[in-house]
Amino acid sequence: MLPTALPPIDTPTSPIGNVPRGACDAHIHMVGDDMPLWDGRVEDPAAGSLDEYVTRYRHHMDVLGMERCVIVHSILYGANNDVTKAAVSAMGDAARGIGLVTDAATEADLDDLRDAGIVGVRLNYVHGGVLSWDGVKRIAPMLAARGMHVQMLMNTHKHMQELADDVRAMPVPVCFDHIGWPDLSLGTQQEGFETLRQLVSDGACHVKLSAPYRFCDAPYEAASSFIETLARANPDACVWGSDWPHIMLADAKLPDAGVLLNHFMGIVTDEDTRRRILVDTPARLYGF
Repeated sequence: MLPTALPPIDTPTSPIGNVPRGACDAHIHMVGDDMPLWDGRVEDPAAGSLDEYVTRYRHHMDVLGMERCVIVHSILYGANNDVTKAAVSAMGDAARGIGLVTDAATEADLDDLRDAGIVGVRLNYVHGGVLSWDGVKRIAPMLAARGMHVQMLMNTHKHMQELADDVRAMPVPVCFDHIGWPDLSLGTQQEGFETLRQLVSDGACHVKLSAPYRFCDAPYEAASSFIETLARANPDACVWGSDWPHIMLADAKLPDAGVLLNHFMGIVTDEDTRRRILVDTPARLYGF
């Protein structure tokens, strides 16, 4: 019997600073126990229908001051993107999606996703999945023709060096999740993280300043220098996300999305830089 995810907290902590109009939570998942799950999943979602999760998340948006969101398809549902397409539809123009395809994805598959408001596809080196880097390189021209991009979860200290040249050559934007999921003990000067910083500085990739709770406990100070380094490198290549509702926690502790936002706000204190990360960059990358 599979473990069941913890439900997200009912109400997040309120922001302590100014959240600009048009702010985007650029990394959430939508789940529902009424949607078809993948046989290869490692856990079941917490109880609740998709409609109930949409209602829960709208409340989170209201408290956090977010007006837009990006719904990243969860591997709990495999390459069946129905849950994400339905969630994007339910959220209307406030949402965009990131889907999941296999190496065998066709033009028709990508057309179907694009028409449903899905603007990119995700590759996962940390948890595994159904799309490989070779598959990404094969479908990249098809993604480019549709104005779509690639999102990737990887570990900077394990994978960044082997990916860097391909990322620079990719005909579509590449956006790395969760500050590159670094080994915090190696510091910001570690070769892989420094390569990510340089790519961000050059505008050769995007990065999500999200999910420090995956690598350290609250108040997340161990991750602060990594977030600050990337934000300083190029805020026009950075977005922020809450990672709500915090599925597949493994050893991590269930966070409060408001505490995560306040951690980011405490690092990025300049209001112009906040606006670029929370509003302008996601608007360009996701087509709001």
